[in-house]
Parts: sequence; structure tokens; C-alpha cells
Amino acid sequence: QVQLVESGGGLVQPGGSLRLSCAASGFTFRQYVMRWYRQAPGKERELVATILGGSTRATYADSVKGRFTISRDNRENTLYLQMNDLKPEDTAVYYCYAFPRFWGQGTQVTVSS
Repeated sequence: QVQLVESGGGLVQPGGSLRLSCAASGFTFRQYVMRWYRQAPGKERELVATILGGSTRATYADSVKGRFTISRDNRENTLYLQMNDLKPEDTAVYYCYAFPRFWGQGTQVTVSS
């Protein structure tokens, strides 16, 4: 049974940091390109970051470049998103995605003072 379970979301003040995790099981994690998406209320789901299967090569949306870092641990089958200097516009539900097949259930990130 495939599972992607996100954790680490919460409420943080502007300028703060959070680290999201996505625990994967039921498929060969290291073979998949992994992505983080986010969806704010009333908006379409947005691609935030991508990391290739067997390397550290990553790409980012312009809106998060320089503030967010995607990483993975293929031994622990876990995907991460380190988010620094958070802004209110980063408020959204964050989803991990094993391209092109599997979605997590999402974790809420709220940036507010």
C-alpha cells in the first residue's frame, strides 16, 4: 500500500522557519522524482520544488527561490522541505508528490503574526 505522509506544518510568524517531512512507503522511493506543491484557499495548486531521484539536483518556483530547500533521504524514504524567511503569502496546504503517480494528504502551513 502506497503512503505519503506529510508532517511538520503549523502556525509560524513572518520571518520564521518550518521543516516539512514526507514519509514514503509502498514504492521504490529512490526511483521517483519528488515534488512539493502547495495550494492556498481559492487558488490553484502550485509547484514549489522538485528533486530528482538519485541526486541532489533541485529546482524551485521563483516565489520561494533562496528561501526554501528541498532534500531527500533515500535510506529513510523521506522527503523534506526546509522553509526559511516565511511570508504570509506562503500560507497554504503543502503536498508531497511522487511524480507522476502518488500524492500525500497535505499539511497546513499558516504564516501570520
